[in-house]
Amino acid sequence: MTIRIAIAACSALVLSGAAIGVNAQAGAAVPVPAVDKIFAKWTPATPGCAVGVAIGGKTVLTRAYGMADLEHDIPNTPDTVFESGSVAKQFTAMAVLLLVQDGKLSLDDEARKYLPELPDYGGSLTIRHMLNHTSGLRDWGSVAGIAGAPRTTREYTHAHVLDIVSRQKALNFPPGSEWSYSNTGFNLAAIIVSRVSGMSFAQFSQTRIFTPLGMTHTAWRDDHTRIVKRRAIAYASQSDGYHIEMPFENVHGNGGLLTTVGDLLKWNENFVTPVVGDRALVTTQMTAGRFNDGRPLEYGLGLFVHDYRGQRNINHSGSTAGYRAHLNRFPERHTSVAVLCNVATGDATRSANLVSDLYLAGLKPVTPTTPATPVAAMTPPPTAAELAQFSGTYRSDEAEVSFAAAVVDGGLVLKRRPDTTIALIAISRDTFRGSIGTVTFRRDAAGRINELSIKQDRVWDLRFLRR
Repeated sequence: MTIRIAIAACSALVLSGAAIGVNAQAGAAVPVPAVDKIFAKWTPATPGCAVGVAIGGKTVLTRAYGMADLEHDIPNTPDTVFESGSVAKQFTAMAVLLLVQDGKLSLDDEARKYLPELPDYGGSLTIRHMLNHTSGLRDWGSVAGIAGAPRTTREYTHAHVLDIVSRQKALNFPPGSEWSYSNTGFNLAAIIVSRVSGMSFAQFSQTRIFTPLGMTHTAWRDDHTRIVKRRAIAYASQSDGYHIEMPFENVHGNGGLLTTVGDLLKWNENFVTPVVGDRALVTTQMTAGRFNDGRPLEYGLGLFVHDYRGQRNINHSGSTAGYRAHLNRFPERHTSVAVLCNVATGDATRSANLVSDLYLAGLKPVTPTTPATPVAAMTPPPTAAELAQFSGTYRSDEAEVSFAAAVVDGGLVLKRRPDTTIALIAISRDTFRGSIGTVTFRRDAAGRINELSIKQDRVWDLRFLRR
């Protein structure tokens, strides 16, 4: 038997899984080939995914596709350990809620009570704000990316998170007034759990969550150098094939959860029959929050609360380095679908939703979405002479980086040491767009350009002073 045939045979064994699935509403059989078709692109020559489905608290299907390790020809299995990205946030929220249940803190405590490193922004910034993304805290990873060292390019620790956060002079918005996805709040929440409980966040989670639920393959990636048995290597697809794309940071709580599809299904069942926490606690976690003015959120505490084709879906997706993940739970159908992938093109959310479609009868038709129209470039574009007024050096102490604006070949660019050049396209007189986000040059009362502002999804107005 050749090596390739042996691998194919092994993959066929891995793909055996449950021979049949059960439709959550009609009790009809869901043919496994229909599930396999969703993941057909993942083969013994590629990375891939694992999928698990539970109905009524019982696992009805687990399957795996593609390879966990391309260098050593190790296939994915339903017990392969993946990293779950931001699916992890709900576990961090649970850890905080357990301390609330213990009477050791309140969701409405000021964050600075436990995190004196946080600047005083002059308003009330609570733990609740951090757990539902209404804190206004800039995403620390986005700030690091603006500075030229994005996540997955260097090692980061919680000390780095605290250092970056301590330098931020402003929030994206007053807490509770708007919504902006921020990993920062969940890293800070993990630190709070450690400080209040007196044990590491990983130890607390193991003792209070993972062990009671029998999640025997789950742990935090608090040391990225630790050996993890049965862990899938993460990959990204490039023009010359697959390349390894692993996270090498120790920050966790925002992500960094190592787990399996089977353990995620066990976790989801805790919302139905609580073993960790109680009915009131899990209800609090999966209840959508509200803004200060009473407007509803589509987010609870570490969980999205959505409508999916007419069904309430409590869910979260995840993305870290080359890992992709998605966990659905349809409470009215008592159905859960977990997908974990070790490839950046895995599109775990789409796959999880397609699998959900197979198991949930009577769904409403898919509502087509209209893509957002990009802001048009300024017409006619500014001349080189007009762009020259923006030339200069701009410095941010919050990001600890400087940009040099210059006119090159008739266009405006930002240069960042050591060798990054970012082309800017004018969309109005003082506003440009580029790979770094929206860049706006600001003027003083006399009309002189004295500042540069960068706006991204998770950093709304990071200022750079002209030197």
